[in-house]
Amino acid sequence: MQLSIIILNYNVRYFLEQCVLSVQEAITAIDAEIIVVDNNSSDDSVLMMQEKFPDVKLIQNKENFGFPKGNNIGFRQAKGKYVCILNPDTVVAEDTFVKILAFAERQHNLGIIGCKLIDGTGNFLPESKRGIPSPWIAFTKIFGLYKLFPKSKLFNQYYAQHLSENETGKVAILVGAFMLLESRLYQELQGFDEDCFMYADDIDLSYRALQKGKHNFYFHETTVIHYKGESTVKDEKYMKRFQEAMNFFYEKHFKKSLFFSFFIQIGTWFFSFVKMFQGKTKTAASPENFIFYSENQKLSEKLALVLKNKVRFIKFPEEKLVNSSLVFEGKRIEIILDNESISFKKCIKIIETLKDKKVTFKILPKNTHFIIGSNSKNDRGEILKIE
Repeated sequence: MQLSIIILNYNVRYFLEQCVLSVQEAITAIDAEIIVVDNNSSDDSVLMMQEKFPDVKLIQNKENFGFPKGNNIGFRQAKGKYVCILNPDTVVAEDTFVKILAFAERQHNLGIIGCKLIDGTGNFLPESKRGIPSPWIAFTKIFGLYKLFPKSKLFNQYYAQHLSENETGKVAILVGAFMLLESRLYQELQGFDEDCFMYADDIDLSYRALQKGKHNFYFHETTVIHYKGESTVKDEKYMKRFQEAMNFFYEKHFKKSLFFSFFIQIGTWFFSFVKMFQGKTKTAASPENFIFYSENQKLSEKLALVLKNKVRFIKFPEEKLVNSSLVFEGKRIEIILDNESISFKKCIKIIETLKDKKVTFKILPKNTHFIIGSNSKNDRGEILKIE
């Protein structure tokens, strides 16, 4: 078997369904398997998998073991030459795995491969490629120096800004939302460190691959939606977890640094102080118009009934959809993409191409009765049932 895709789920039933649908489309030409590990979800994730995807290997944990252990449990049943760790809140294109496996086969001393990730609004997620978070590099991250001096090698290493988002190349650290590597390397590394804190497990795995003399890569030729992406609200709790993650990483791989502990604590206080004056993230305004991109007229009418009491419903042909000047006209627009009519790859391309502050996107996955998406990088996503 060529590939095993491990999807660790916890209470994201609708995102999981869309993710599995996209993965199934992406492995039709590959000898591959899907392994879904459920970390004792309290929603109906397990029931949905049993009813809609009976041929997918499902592992039901009796408790929430967290990200590292949950993925390690899934790996123990993987049969593929390669393994892909994939978040359930992702959407892959139909050719994602074909492209990335072809790239993997051409490499020598391969470590881990990541790909181009965008959020639900079409914006690039910089954590798709990162550098080793040394104390100095972590400092540039905490105080936002990488934003002020994006072209300076001294300040731009946290998000590996030596590479553009549209350039494939070697990087140090990949993100756990999408990581592809050979199964024998995963085994050699003994998988994710189950003692890791949040935000450190993927950094640790990537770094240990480098320690083995392997080469990690950012691969830009396929784009994957990661809805949560940077959705975790950047508040004091986030900074505390970031601090814990960095402390874990340094204590494991480097000497414990009192200097680092001091400045990261100062950074946490500084961040919290700034947040006090910024206030809460504003809720995105409701769309003024909906554009439903589909060939199904009956479905269009059904969706219009669901939405008509809120906003005016509009259906545009493709040539107008891809020409934003004809569609948006300065109004707040929500584009709903019918996956029955267009591929996941085309959905991703439209979202990435038409990204705009006044435009939001939803996908209607094929053979489902809900639309799903995220309106901002700080949203965990939303679902609207259309039954």
